Amino acid sequence: MANMQGLVERLERAVSRLESLSAESHRPPGDCGEVNGVSGGVAPSVEAFDKLMNSMVAEFLKNSRILAGDVETHNDVATLLKPISEKIQEIQTFRERNRGSNMFNHLSAVSESIPALGWIAVSPKPGPYVKEMNDAATFYTNRVLKDYKHSDLRHVDWVKSYLNIWSELQAYIKEHHTTGLTWSKTGPVASTVSAFSVLSSGPGLPPPPPPPPPPGPPPLFENEGRKEESSPSRSALFAQLNQGEAITKGLRHVTDDQKTYKNPSLRAQGGQTRSPTKSHTPSPTSPKSYPSQKHAPVLELEGKKWRVEYQEDRNDLVISETELKQVAYIFKCEKSTLQIKGKVNSIIIDNCKKLGLVFDNVVGIVEVINSQDIQIQVMGRVPTISINKTEGCHIYLSEDALDCEIVSAKSSEMNILIPQDGDYREFPVPEQFKTAWDGSKLITEPAEIMA
Repeated sequence: MANMQGLVERLERAVSRLESLSAESHRPPGDCGEVNGVSGGVAPSVEAFDKLMNSMVAEFLKNSRILAGDVETHNDVATLLKPISEKIQEIQTFRERNRGSNMFNHLSAVSESIPALGWIAVSPKPGPYVKEMNDAATFYTNRVLKDYKHSDLRHVDWVKSYLNIWSELQAYIKEHHTTGLTWSKTGPVASTVSAFSVLSSGPGLPPPPPPPPPPGPPPLFENEGRKEESSPSRSALFAQLNQGEAITKGLRHVTDDQKTYKNPSLRAQGGQTRSPTKSHTPSPTSPKSYPSQKHAPVLELEGKKWRVEYQEDRNDLVISETELKQVAYIFKCEKSTLQIKGKVNSIIIDNCKKLGLVFDNVVGIVEVINSQDIQIQVMGRVPTISINKTEGCHIYLSEDALDCEIVSAKSSEMNILIPQDGDYREFPVPEQFKTAWDGSKLITEPAEIMA
């Protein structure tokens, strides 16, 4: 808890410095004087951005402090004062290192949408880019709402305040930077003197180097000098061309014993020696392949979550002691088979390859995400199976699970196997669809591919 309190204090100090920076840049001309000979009031886009920071962002930070824990850690604004791209990577790495956190969905929502901070480099329309990042966050915030909407409204407030940031940022971009980041046409040239004087007490970005001095006037006799330098070589060239057929007199005569096609011994030597062109051709260097980092395999119950991670070549994995409120999270497993006995709430398969899963009953949903060659066998019942960004998924349904709904997106090679007469009959899931307008609405149906 002491670490969380320290992070909150760092966050408050960073916000104070940002507020000081904003106040410094908004002083009237009488207070701060002229910059580059130009003075003026506060631009409307700056006022709108301050309003966004002081309303939606402040509300989100307040809710993060209430929740504390891992959710607050990623909001340490002081770390974002370094290059944005590096900080985005740190936030995403923090999420990967805390997959066992009970607030993993919170961290995922931020990790998936935080690249929206790079909107200033998006052109011509940064607004849709921010909306795309907002939609990525919604996938995980919906999970947070599902888990806490009836138990802890603080998490609901956190979700609303976070999504409001991106919604308001979209509105801000639409009003002031519709086609990309705009700069003042009459204001001073961007300078780091006033900006970084406020942040000099804390960590911040180093000031960029000053612009190069303007080039001097071109030499008056530059072209004449070039003509004089090139005249001797040009004269020599024309002299050689004027020789006409006499230019071949300087060539050496090649006798028959020096011709390769008439001297077999020269051909034998030529096969053993490298040509001059090949000897000077540098061989392409293949990029160094670094071995992937090995993680310790995990099979443990953490709170109400069964963690099955980094298992390889294991066909004896079994989870037998289960409860209705427990969930199973399977991550980065390869060439393994897992059996889950009893009844659990939900199962998630993430980034797995050649994994076999056998389970009895699931009261919620089974999700398969970013995986390859997955086989699932249902022994009891399951209401919904979701398949996203997966290549190869075979689902064996039981007699009791024939009413299961299969939801798929951006996936291929999916097959559902239905029990019939003591065996299974395979049915492929459509991957190609056709859409047509019937006069009032769009009609979408699977496309029939004729051989």
